[in-house]
Amino acid sequence: MLDAAGVAYEPRKPEVDEDSIKGLFSDASEIASKLATAKACSVDASDWVIGSDSVVSAAGRLFDKPQNRDDAVNHLRFFSGKEMLLTSAVALARNGKAEWHHVETARLRVRQLSDDFIADYLDAEWPEVGYTVGVFRLEARGVQLFNSIDGDHFTILGMPLVPLLGALRERGLLLA
Repeated sequence: MLDAAGVAYEPRKPEVDEDSIKGLFSDASEIASKLATAKACSVDASDWVIGSDSVVSAAGRLFDKPQNRDDAVNHLRFFSGKEMLLTSAVALARNGKAEWHHVETARLRVRQLSDDFIADYLDAEWPEVGYTVGVFRLEARGVQLFNSIDGDHFTILGMPLVPLLGALRERGLLLA
């Protein structure tokens, strides 16, 4: 997303124990925000650091990325016919200190999924969707999972990009 938007960056791996943070909170917005902020703050840099994270919930249950293909099947069966909430957060930090964050939630209504569809879908999309918390890539066949979608496209892709671009402009990091 940052490449497509023309934002120069250098990827760095954050040092964050996600499970310990997830265990402290039960609200998806709070979890996503705390994870994004922790990731941004964990990178030792004097320059600005962007951190982001996404959380999926359905029927009051929070989901992690599937551990394997069988786990992905179980997630998709659970999502079938339900509303999925995808909450994405982005944070900016400098010198290990959080300076800004933003959280957005999209509502995705999953259609009834047959076992045959799930098998065919995973045959085509595995293992790529195994790296996503909702077991889908909206920019690929994952769009077939849904009856309707309410929310920002970039939030669904994993980061509220438009608010981030505004925050970068406010800090003089992008041209106004």
